[in-house]
Amino acid sequence: MTYTTLVSAATLAANLDHPHWRIFDCRFSLADTAAGYKSYRQSHIPGAVYADLNKDLSSPVQPYTGRHPLPNFELLAAKLGDWGVNNRCQVVVYDDAGGAFAGRMWWLLRSMGHTQVAVLDGGYGHWRKRGLPTTAILPKIAASGFRSYLDDRQWLSANQIETGLASRSIRLIDARTQERFFGKAEPIDPVAGHIPGALNRPLQSNLDRNGLFLSPDQLRRQFSDLIAPWPAERVVHMCGSGVTACHNLLAMEIAGLGGSKLYAGSWSEWIRNKNRPIAGDERTAKSLT
Repeated sequence: MTYTTLVSAATLAANLDHPHWRIFDCRFSLADTAAGYKSYRQSHIPGAVYADLNKDLSSPVQPYTGRHPLPNFELLAAKLGDWGVNNRCQVVVYDDAGGAFAGRMWWLLRSMGHTQVAVLDGGYGHWRKRGLPTTAILPKIAASGFRSYLDDRQWLSANQIETGLASRSIRLIDARTQERFFGKAEPIDPVAGHIPGALNRPLQSNLDRNGLFLSPDQLRRQFSDLIAPWPAERVVHMCGSGVTACHNLLAMEIAGLGGSKLYAGSWSEWIRNKNRPIAGDERTAKSLT
């Protein structure tokens, strides 16, 4: 059996020694970029390799990009091979933030044609609560060969977002918190607010009180109400830098609403161009949607 969206802690625990499973630790902190790797070195799921959001899953920031530009996919494919991933592997990714960072690696692999990738439901916190094994020992990796089948139709540029909103051909969903979306607080980017025409669905809405994803039926009802009358294929997800937006994209896939896309540059790219419109307060957001 293959897993393409979520995998439970019990299932992963039963497959820790499976020769064709590869596990990646994606823990990260925007406030302390070294914290994720420090946590990994202290303890992680046995066999897990650390994938750094900045160093491995993004490329360097340029003057007109967002905070986490898409990686060089050729380099990422080479890294995956070095990490022991081949095109037959089941990949499992996890973090300690409800999937907010692991979702980025999940989406990247899917964009490279590797659908056998799943996020650990509940992440590292749920794994530890269940008393499942952890280790500080770094895994011994046997390099393999990974071939990328990149599909660049999985993400949109800022120009495509502008055109799509003007023609009302896309439904744009922003995964940031309400405070950031409505411009009431902005702890990361230099400009507060949101893209006019966007809807807000904070990624936390996809999780229950235990940090597990809501059921497919619950997610399907909620997203269907949100995106109507647009089909899933016309939905585009964004956030601050194209990372946590993948959480909403994953949630739609869990719900059976496949085919949505990512605005990879997201808010931090959008605001680089002062000619692009922004909206700030809640009244403006409601009037535009």
